[in-house]
Amino acid sequence: MRAALTLLLAPVAAYGVLCAWVFFTQRGQIYFPTPSSAAPSAQALWLESQGEQIKVWVVSRPGDRALVYFGGNAEDVAGNVELFAEAFPDRSLFLVNYRGYGGSSGRPTEAGLVADALAVFDHVQQEHPAVAVMGRSLGSGIAVQLATSRPVDRLVLVTPYDSLVNVAREYFRWLPVGLLLRDRYDSVSRAHQVKTPVLMVIADEDEIIPRERSDALAAAFAPGQPRMVVVPAVGHNTLDLSPEYLGAVREFLAATVGE
Repeated sequence: MRAALTLLLAPVAAYGVLCAWVFFTQRGQIYFPTPSSAAPSAQALWLESQGEQIKVWVVSRPGDRALVYFGGNAEDVAGNVELFAEAFPDRSLFLVNYRGYGGSSGRPTEAGLVADALAVFDHVQQEHPAVAVMGRSLGSGIAVQLATSRPVDRLVLVTPYDSLVNVAREYFRWLPVGLLLRDRYDSVSRAHQVKTPVLMVIADEDEIIPRERSDALAAAFAPGQPRMVVVPAVGHNTLDLSPEYLGAVREFLAATVGE
């Protein structure tokens, strides 16, 4: 009887250990900080947020329009400086290195990254009344939260998802991820609060974010609010290879001129 009970409880105990391991190591599986790097055509701006030093790459332009960019969970945003400078010549650019990324201090958490995003936006808006916000992959969840509490001029979401919980469920169907995840990036519950025009750029062959997750987010916005552009023949990390990607963003942002 005791042996049978041991055999019965062993898988339960092992499952519990696995859940505990996922809970305590989850941020190491969500965030992949990048080392400090160079961006010769940009200037480094240091902003303090909750005691952390956040490094922002800046390309300054005359005028009142700006673009703030939040990248993916393993992205060195310095790699976008030249591409964005060419694609958006009429906007000042602010590319944010998350906590622990690219020379910024601290460790990334959802609450921390959102607080930093608010600090960056408030700084940028002091000199640029029209601030568009662009978030890619992980950054889309930050961008949506920012757009619910600040007067974002335009919102661009690249390879976005409805919530990190729902994405995790696609990969870990046998784990109670809804109970385990601390950083949830629940954009789908906040989308109705976004009042600005929205562009969603989808990679047609995205192997990381299932299309259903992007579609669920689109459906959560007001009817007709999001414009969706599906870029063919590219994946989650190869989207930059298509000129249609930044071309669509450029066209969307240009629509603010004269409004």
